[in-house]
Amino acid sequence: MKLDRIDLQILRLLQENSNRTTKSLAEELNMSTTPVFERIKKLEKEGYINKYVALLNAKKIGLKQTVFIGITLQGHTRSYLEKFVKQINEFPEVVECHRVTGNFDYLLKLVVKDVEAYEKFIITKLTLLPYLGSVQSYIALSKGKQTHELNLDVL
Repeated sequence: MKLDRIDLQILRLLQENSNRTTKSLAEELNMSTTPVFERIKKLEKEGYINKYVALLNAKKIGLKQTVFIGITLQGHTRSYLEKFVKQINEFPEVVECHRVTGNFDYLLKLVVKDVEAYEKFIITKLTLLPYLGSVQSYIALSKGKQTHELNLDVL
């Protein structure tokens, strides 16, 4: 499926607010609701839209500390990589895990209550993984930008 101008506009609008009704999207696009609904269903079916979520205010609910962790593994076999990712996916503190180039094998993003919760995570979970090489942490002091909206203008 190749995305056209209308598909991209639907994706833009849904990124801004996925809670919008099909009717309101259709009005903004100067279309009727049925074709907009059909396009959204096609975008979902084709995997352009993975799911709809509510973005929570982490600080408001008490998760005030963001930490980035650079991980180097002892080995780089497929088995090590798969075991690491499988284990990391079991840790609810980890909200993102990326295999990266450079000095680390993986970059993790954690959102936790505070520094003490981060320390507990390190001691009781992360450092118990048998295939860890090194761990380097970066505690976020403030947030300069955070968005979940992809730049569709470059397409």
